[in-house]
Amino acid sequence: MSEVEPVPTAASEAAVLDALNSTESNGTEALNATAKFVATPEGTALAYGSLVFMALLPIFFGALRSVSCSKSKNTSDMPETITSRDAARFPIIASCTLFGLYLFFKVFSQEYINMLLSVYFFVLGVLALSHTMSPLMSRIFPASFPNKQYQLLFTQGSGESKEEIVNYEFDTKNLVCLVISSVVGVWYLLKKHWIANNLFGLAFALNGVELLHLNNVSTGCILLGGLFVYDVFWVFGTNVMVTVAKSFEAPIKLVFPQDLLEKGLDARNFAMLGLGDIVIPGIFIALLLRFDVSLKKNSRTYFYSSFLAYIFGLGLTIFVMHTFKHAQPALLYLVPACVGFPVIVALLKGELTEMFRYEETSPEEAGIKDDSPDSEKKDQ
Repeated sequence: MSEVEPVPTAASEAAVLDALNSTESNGTEALNATAKFVATPEGTALAYGSLVFMALLPIFFGALRSVSCSKSKNTSDMPETITSRDAARFPIIASCTLFGLYLFFKVFSQEYINMLLSVYFFVLGVLALSHTMSPLMSRIFPASFPNKQYQLLFTQGSGESKEEIVNYEFDTKNLVCLVISSVVGVWYLLKKHWIANNLFGLAFALNGVELLHLNNVSTGCILLGGLFVYDVFWVFGTNVMVTVAKSFEAPIKLVFPQDLLEKGLDARNFAMLGLGDIVIPGIFIALLLRFDVSLKKNSRTYFYSSFLAYIFGLGLTIFVMHTFKHAQPALLYLVPACVGFPVIVALLKGELTEMFRYEETSPEEAGIKDDSPDSEKKDQ
């Protein structure tokens, strides 16, 4: 999914495979240093510590929000459920997309491709950041604020055959969020500033963890296992991932300058962490939180164990990279940690079978079951 690698220019970016609101989302990333610039120990520690902290934010809050959004009937908040078939196909689709980007950058002008990508991610970033800010704005605005309700509804057909395509409910507070997000978007589009990049990156990651749902633990293991092989192959086996990472300009990574202490906000020598290293383990951690909730034991054992496993795996990735001075596929360390720790906990608690039997259904499927004749008979 992503790699940990020293990259020789401050302008290096990471590759993305698709938008984060689909099951083909993810990126090729790096934790970057600059060859000519020698970071101080303090600057390096600050940069990597900040990246780890920023990576934990969307996982923690995205997982919490995934619990409530799994019960939402608003199409804007409905999760995208990843099945075992989706998980098995994902590494193949990701590989094709990555190699396709590699060919594009080899054949076409990098400048024009990145210009199109900037506009594309500007639109996605504004929507993602607006969705992320919405709950916060609801708490900030006073109760006396004139908050009007709106509904955007698209249907297909007429009469009994009428089918909803889009049913989006929003209010005045959401419009305020959209305006603020647009200002950040213009800032990023014009300046490509690292703070604007991080705001969009955090929004993408949080939305990914919140809205991408694995239907069971087995599907999560298939997805993580497939991407484990994908990450190792494309980092160690070819130069495709590195080439795309150096060419791709989009806010699909978190960055933090290693020379911040020397140059302030104008610093240019970045350490980078790809969103793929956040979202993919994050959706598995969010699934375990929902499993904790389903147990109704008022404990979050599996969530916290996998959360701590993620911290351990990411720290180990950084340690190995600095020890061997070589690019590292982060999922090589994150996958065994995030899967192994909860499995060990389940074995110790005697809940391994229960964990693997846990199954989620999408809100749409749940609605269909509720409306089925069998359910009506039971009600009678």
